[in-house]
Amino acid sequence: MAHPVIQLKNVTRVYSPGANQVWALRGINLEINRGEMVAIMGASGSGKSTLMHILGCLDRPSSGQYLFANQDVTRMTPDQLARVRNREIGFIFQSFNLLSHTPAWENVCLPMIYAGIPRPVMIQKAMAMLARVGLKGREEHLPNQLSGGQQQRVAIARALVNEPSIILADEPTGALDTRTSIEIMALLQQLHQEKGLTIVIVTHEPDIAAYCERLVRIRDGQIIEDRPVPEPRLAARELAALPVEED
Repeated sequence: MAHPVIQLKNVTRVYSPGANQVWALRGINLEINRGEMVAIMGASGSGKSTLMHILGCLDRPSSGQYLFANQDVTRMTPDQLARVRNREIGFIFQSFNLLSHTPAWENVCLPMIYAGIPRPVMIQKAMAMLARVGLKGREEHLPNQLSGGQQQRVAIARALVNEPSIILADEPTGALDTRTSIEIMALLQQLHQEKGLTIVIVTHEPDIAAYCERLVRIRDGQIIEDRPVPEPRLAARELAALPVEED
């Protein structure tokens, strides 16, 4: 039996600059079950970023209800929201959002610092997670000593280290070339399959959405399509078929 980790019920988001109301979301109803890999797709201005901010407890709906793991997010205090963000949600961003003068392992430690995890445990978990995403031997590297794909792997390790209920990825391949994009999607698919992670990818790219099991399309603040993807693309297979890059 499917268990929803996310339930949005008639959610709206209205911004009011002066007298002009701007409706970013108009009555969104959405359920995402634990273990799904879902793409939320839309053009710029469609409302997908606003939706992601609400899903990530970074913003509140103007009306409607948001249940996260059966908890009513709309009734939470700021401290409770911060706790949910830290412990239950892992974020991956297009721009990586790494601290530039901090080595990879310390960047991965950040969510654990906020969670109050003892330092020796933090370091051990950060090193293990960097190895898990293919960065063993690069733990001491600063972000500017890493490629774009390696920086995104650090960001993925940081998102995973607190063992969240859900991963929210906002245009995770937007700053990457084609090969590196496929590598990142192969990693996300692998983590989804091996760990049963719930992954929500916000994107405007059909090619990236095609790697997911379900497509939710949004336009003008409304869901206009919600369907399964019959045969998701397999990034690992595509990666194996690419020509080998020479050093």
